[in-house]
Amino acid sequence: MTIGEKPVLAWLGDDFTGAAAVMEVLAFAGLPAVLFLRPPTLERMADFPDMRGIGIASMARTFDPERMDEELPDLFDILGQTGATLVQYKTCSTLDSAPRIGSIGKAMDIGSKTFATSTIPVIVAAPEMRRYQAFGQLFAGTDAGVFRLDRHPVMARHPVTPMGEADVAIHLSAQTRMPMQCLNLEVLADPERATTMIATAPGGVTIDQMTPADVTAAGELLWNAGHRFVVGSQGIAYALVAHLQKTGVLAASPTAKGIGHAKRMAVVSGSVSPITADQIAWALDNGFADIMLDVVQSCDGDFAAEEIRVLSAAKAALERDQVPLIYTARGPDDPAVKQLRVAAGDHLAQVNYEIGAALGRILAQLVNQSGLDRAVVSGGDTSGHVCSALGIDALTAAAPTIPGAAICNAHGGTRPLTLALKGGQMGSRDYFGWVLDGGGHR
Repeated sequence: MTIGEKPVLAWLGDDFTGAAAVMEVLAFAGLPAVLFLRPPTLERMADFPDMRGIGIASMARTFDPERMDEELPDLFDILGQTGATLVQYKTCSTLDSAPRIGSIGKAMDIGSKTFATSTIPVIVAAPEMRRYQAFGQLFAGTDAGVFRLDRHPVMARHPVTPMGEADVAIHLSAQTRMPMQCLNLEVLADPERATTMIATAPGGVTIDQMTPADVTAAGELLWNAGHRFVVGSQGIAYALVAHLQKTGVLAASPTAKGIGHAKRMAVVSGSVSPITADQIAWALDNGFADIMLDVVQSCDGDFAAEEIRVLSAAKAALERDQVPLIYTARGPDDPAVKQLRVAAGDHLAQVNYEIGAALGRILAQLVNQSGLDRAVVSGGDTSGHVCSALGIDALTAAAPTIPGAAICNAHGGTRPLTLALKGGQMGSRDYFGWVLDGGGHR
């Protein structure tokens, strides 16, 4: 068995942090990968030769179905033209989506037409990240334990797409008309039955994942089934790597090292996750500068004065050799969250957009005026705004931290920069300090 010279996987991420997670899995396993933050031209792709993984990040998790119809077909076409063996629509491992916002089912409908397929394998679980699927039910781990998704302390309270259903097939059935079913653990343990089911089942087929053996078995199914279009989390990349390593096509992954302490770093956070709140608390207890962005002011339509205040405070912190930590809230119970919802009313989506854009402008000015060499962004939507403001158009992996939130080399900006993009519900309590020290396995 060989993997040839064409890309193993091309993927479209439905947010920026999740899209980077696929790149990291491939790169640290020895498959060079690049993530483009805007649709690349052929000329820009040529700047990254010999890539075995090619991704495009989007903000599709914030799109309504009409906008998906407008944008996703062209993006899938670009990825299809790479010649990759598999093309993935990359979703969050906690299944963030709803029928009218970030609909995974709608993306499946579009992908089935683009790639002329009636069967779509779906792997959302990623046991390497404590995301598990058992008999169709999705579970996610936290410091407090492992929770079924509809009882998860973060996802059950998500401000945009709260999870009320843990069965992946049932959740997606509300977003698409195609039939959905589960290739469960019993079937997965029987290679003949599993191969027959993945080859012939109509519609979407979610695949259970609990153990390393399940991951490898799923990777073999994906590689050999002949269905080019797949849907799911970075669990797909983990499965492919496990299968290729088992067959000897890919060597065992070397231990990836860190890149050393940053000279000057800043953190911006638009996340209201309790996990991010714990990370903010750790950072403030360990010398980071406390700079809260007054988000309620954004409702007045003029954020200029608040941006100037925050930027000045961040520059002063850097001159004191502190890491400025700029955040909008310290968890879902922060009074600022309720105040913003009341003040924004029916315009909350637009106000959130303006907040993300403001964080992006602030960080861009710090990079260009204060000589930052490293930055951390917490929150998937915030990451999109920040990368846009910085003019970054591509990322490659630099050093690992927790799975799904590596430190990356940023390409296309005005200055050399390493950048860590972290989803709100991800990371160790000391994550910001880990990135400051340069990451690396520990």
